[in-house]
Amino acid sequence: AIELCELAKKYWKEDRSEDAIELLDQAYSLILEVDESSNPELLQQKDDLRYLITKRLVEIYSSRIRGVKGKYNAIPLIINDEVQREIRSFQGRERDFFINAYLRSGLYRPMIVEELKKAGLPKELSWLPLIESGYKVRALSVARALGLWQFIPSTGYKFGLKRDTFIDERMDPYKSTTAAIEYLKELHDIFGDWLTVLAAYNCGEGRVLRVIQSQKVNYLDNFWDLYRRLPRETARYVPRFLATLAIVKNPEKYGFKLVEPYRPIQYDIVKTDRQMSISDIALKAGLDRDKLILLNAELRRNVTPPITYSLKVPKGKSEILLASLKDIPTWKMPVRKRYASYKKYRKHRRHRTYHIVRHRVRPGETLYRIAKHYNVSIYSIKKINRLRRHRIYVGQILKIPTSYKKVKRSRKKLAKKMYRVKKGDTLWLIAKRHGTTTKAIKRLNNLRGNCVYAGQVIFIPSS
Repeated sequence: AIELCELAKKYWKEDRSEDAIELLDQAYSLILEVDESSNPELLQQKDDLRYLITKRLVEIYSSRIRGVKGKYNAIPLIINDEVQREIRSFQGRERDFFINAYLRSGLYRPMIVEELKKAGLPKELSWLPLIESGYKVRALSVARALGLWQFIPSTGYKFGLKRDTFIDERMDPYKSTTAAIEYLKELHDIFGDWLTVLAAYNCGEGRVLRVIQSQKVNYLDNFWDLYRRLPRETARYVPRFLATLAIVKNPEKYGFKLVEPYRPIQYDIVKTDRQMSISDIALKAGLDRDKLILLNAELRRNVTPPITYSLKVPKGKSEILLASLKDIPTWKMPVRKRYASYKKYRKHRRHRTYHIVRHRVRPGETLYRIAKHYNVSIYSIKKINRLRRHRIYVGQILKIPTSYKKVKRSRKKLAKKMYRVKKGDTLWLIAKRHGTTTKAIKRLNNLRGNCVYAGQVIFIPSS
C-alpha cells in the first residue's frame, strides 16, 4: 500500500492524475483487507496510511483547480481597483505604518530574501511580513497569531516551531522564516497560483478550498474569480500585498520618499546554561538592552532558559559578556505572595480599595465616556486591562476598578433586586411586571439585545 502511494505521487507529478487516483483506490482496498485484531500496532499503521491516502487525494483534486501551472511561478503585479484602494490607504491614514514598517524591513529582509532564494521562491514574498506584522518580531494579533509571519500556535507547531515557558520560536526571525517558506511551498503545491496561496496563508487552505468548491467548477481561472467570496480581511490581504509591491518598486510614483531601511544587527553567539535576565546581562556586561531583546526576541520572559541556549549578542561583544558571566545573578521565578491562613487572605481582600465591575463595550462608547460614567480615570482602566492604546471594540469586556462605596451606593440606588428569568419570560414582560423599562434593564445589565434565557440572573432597577 505504501509503494502504491509513492507511485501515485510520482504519477501526479507527471500530470497523470487519473492513474494516481486509481492507485490510491487500490492502496485503500489493500489496507481494508488487513486484520489488525491480532496485532494492535497494525491499527496505528492503518490510520497513518488512511491519512496519507486522504492527503494525496486532496492534493490531486486541488491541483485540478489551479490557475497557473509550473514550479514556483513569479508573482504577477496586478494594479486593479482593489489594489488602487489599498495604495490610497497606504498613502493616507496608513502612511506612517507603511514607512515605519519599511524601515524595520531592513533588519530581517536580507535574511528572508536569502532563504527564499535557497528555496527557489519569488523574492517578492519577502515583503509579506510588512502586511502580516509590520516587521515586528513580537507582533501579536487578536487571533493569537505571533511573530514576523503571524503563526497561530497549531500551524507553528505543524512546521516545527517549538513553544514552552521560556521560548516561543514563532518570534525567532530565522526559524519562523524557514517555517513560513515550508508552509508557502505546501500551499503552492495545492493551489499553484501565488495570489490564491497568499489568500490561503491568511485564512487557511481549507477555507479557500471550500470557497472554490462552492463555485461548482473544477477549475480556477485566477484568484480574482473567488476574491469576492472570501472573508473581508482575506479579500483585502492580497490587494494589500500587491499594493506594497507596487509602492516599493516605484515609491516616487506613489508619493513616497523612502530612505534606506535599518541594517541587520550583526551578532555573535554565546552559549548559556543557566537562567539570566536580559536586563542583568545588559547591566553587568555594559550592552544595549534593547538590542539584546531584539536579537533574542524568542525569549518570552526576556530570560534565558534553564538549558543550553545560544544567546545572540552584538558583534564583537561576546568576549565582554564571557568575562562578565560570573557576575550575572541567576534569575529566579518570582514567587507570588502567600498568606499564612485563609483568614489573613480574607483580611487582605477586605483592605482592597476598589471593586472590579465588568463592563461590555456598546456601540459608540469610548474609554473617556466609560471612565466618566464610572467616575474613574482612563489610566486605571487601561492599567487593569493591560491596554496599550485607547482603542476598544464593541462587545469587549472591560474590568472597571470602582470603589467599594460607589458600588454599594450604586446598587442601592439602581438595583432594587435580582431576578432569575423564568421559562416564557421576555424582557418586555419582566420590565412591565416590575414597573420599569426594557431600556433601563438593558443598561443596568449591559445587555446588547432583547434576548434573555431561562435561568439567567439579571438586576432589576428601581422604578
